[in-house]
Amino acid sequence: MEKMTPNLTIEKTVVLVGAGFAGLQVINQLGNVKGIRLIVIDKTNHHLFQPLLYQVASSVLSPADIAIPTRSLTTNYQNVHVILGELENINLDQKRAYLKNTTIAYDYLILATGARTSYFGNDSWEKYAIGLKNLEDALKIRQKILLTFEEAEIQQNPEKAKQMLRFVIIGGGPTGVEMAGAIAELAHNIIRKDFRFIDPALSEIYLIEAGPRLLPSFSEKSSNEAKKELEKRGVKVLLNTKVNQIDESGVYTENLHIRTKIIIWAAGVRASSITEKLNVEKDRLGRIIVDSYCSIKNYPNVFAIGDVACFIDEVTNKPLPGVSPVAMQQGRYVAKLIKSEIKGKQRKEKFIYFDKGSMATIGRKDAVAEFAGFKISGLLGWLAWLFVHLFYQVGFKNKVSILITWIWSYISFKAGARLITHTSKEE
Repeated sequence: MEKMTPNLTIEKTVVLVGAGFAGLQVINQLGNVKGIRLIVIDKTNHHLFQPLLYQVASSVLSPADIAIPTRSLTTNYQNVHVILGELENINLDQKRAYLKNTTIAYDYLILATGARTSYFGNDSWEKYAIGLKNLEDALKIRQKILLTFEEAEIQQNPEKAKQMLRFVIIGGGPTGVEMAGAIAELAHNIIRKDFRFIDPALSEIYLIEAGPRLLPSFSEKSSNEAKKELEKRGVKVLLNTKVNQIDESGVYTENLHIRTKIIIWAAGVRASSITEKLNVEKDRLGRIIVDSYCSIKNYPNVFAIGDVACFIDEVTNKPLPGVSPVAMQQGRYVAKLIKSEIKGKQRKEKFIYFDKGSMATIGRKDAVAEFAGFKISGLLGWLAWLFVHLFYQVGFKNKVSILITWIWSYISFKAGARLITHTSKEE
């Protein structure tokens, strides 16, 4: 295998795996630091703004609105080398990272590989229930939703047409709540007048949650508000309901068999597959357990941050949630720690997460948000949600494009990305 060795004029080689929220912060902090060569490895060529994936899935935004090429983000960083590829293995003792045809020696390794969909051991369900973790998932969901309405329009059997217009979302966290609200908005407002023989507003939308309430990481008040507003939009919220089986006919719970062809899985995630090849301590979700410096036990030069890491908060004694603010703060912290160590300083300050709050949108003019002890909902929560998501969006072009699309959608009640590009039922 070809071996990549750092330039002799470079003091330290830092290998970053993953250019998501955590990885992007590392790039911003280390990209132009003298004495550091930063090698960025990612299996996709773009940074993805995951919180808005559901808007691609529901035809509001296009993929290019929420993704930007990684190379474009690193153009002005002289010390950054981007590699499009997938990490296949790591030798922690020899400080080697292995790709398909390349071995990279490193001084520091930062794993920011994110998470993947977990079906809690029921991997056969993946064939019928689509997760929402990347652009491919979002486009597949969008395709299936739009095709469903088209096929129902020409369906002669009323019962089959009714079944086609039945959507099931499993998981009552922010992704599930936002997806359910978006489909309700699409069916009841955006496309209702576009069909002649069916009424999309008669669609049945089920949101299934195994726990006692939606948005379990939010306050009970916000959870109740979300449930109430979803039900106003026609969403059937099923709490304390465990999914027992999923097959080609639909979803089975203890008391129901919901016949449907569109099932969206928003119930669980686990760490990326690279963790399975590492002989290090992990939690039940496959996340690497890290210390208070975000590094792996016995390997202080190897860090795991974001969704791939299990960081136990010293105050709550619970793992930090898999949300973008955690990933971003860990990315900045680890980058600063590496810069400090290269200057010969010892580690002193531990990573402390500052919780800036949480928010989830339910639909037009409606969202719940919690921050700094305040709880807001309705129009004010929705405006706060719009501002925050625009503020953290990467790239000026993307910010402008999303803002224009949102304004146009709000005024016209139209979705701007309702394209069916493949008509295969396999898709």
